[in-house]
Amino acid sequence: MGNIRMLIAGAAGKMGRSVIREALATPGVAIAGGFERPGHAAVGKDLGPLAGLDSLGVAVEEGPQALIRRADALIDFTAPSASLSNARLAAEAGVPHIIGTTGFSADEEQEIAALSKRAVIVKSGNMSLGVNLLAELVREAAGRFGPDYDIEIVEAHHRAKIDAPSGTALMLARAAADGRGVALDGNEIRSRDGAVGERRKGAIGFAVIRGGGVIGDHDVMFAGAEEVLTLSHHAIDRGLFAKGAVAAAKWAVGKPPGLYSMADVLGFSRG
Repeated sequence: MGNIRMLIAGAAGKMGRSVIREALATPGVAIAGGFERPGHAAVGKDLGPLAGLDSLGVAVEEGPQALIRRADALIDFTAPSASLSNARLAAEAGVPHIIGTTGFSADEEQEIAALSKRAVIVKSGNMSLGVNLLAELVREAAGRFGPDYDIEIVEAHHRAKIDAPSGTALMLARAAADGRGVALDGNEIRSRDGAVGERRKGAIGFAVIRGGGVIGDHDVMFAGAEEVLTLSHHAIDRGLFAKGAVAAAKWAVGKPPGLYSMADVLGFSRG
């Protein structure tokens, strides 16, 4: 089999540039192209210099329409509306779609699930090996600690991040809820302000920090009356998310249609 040709959405963005670098450094991978929204300043520019590399002779195009059928997989760290539009095109073309975008509405999530019946979609709140292993540890700890241990998820990201809590925080919360055998919906505390009263037993709480250039820090605290266990992950470089996305794209090629996660890619899935 020849090189897997990867198409990169949001190619001029921070994550897009990281994916370009990772794809070029990965054996068996080639770049089919990259695109941005119409009118973006990067349209027409070479992907290589955008990513801090030598010229590739491949220019950023307006939208994926002219590129999608030349690709074996699409990697997408953009925004919910753009990712959903890309998912429709990828499903029509039968091209695996790797979605690292977070912040989807419930209706958008439902449409993505429906589109996965026609093509492979790998979607995760976080593409890193470390975070997905953390989710497994959180699930295990939540199952062993009873509801007398309060669960708090503290996450920090850069000032430009739009959604809160982060997709990773929600992924970790779902792992905790799964470990306890309950649904996250109805058992979460998203915000506290004013006289909120005593904490509800068994609830999973969130605390959100936004500032500076923090790439992504996540702590899951299991707070008992006599001890506290904290499981943590700290992202040092965005390259780890790109590495996971490229690995997911390689894994997805040839798989049957379905909605997969990084747990499937990494062999953690409980099926």
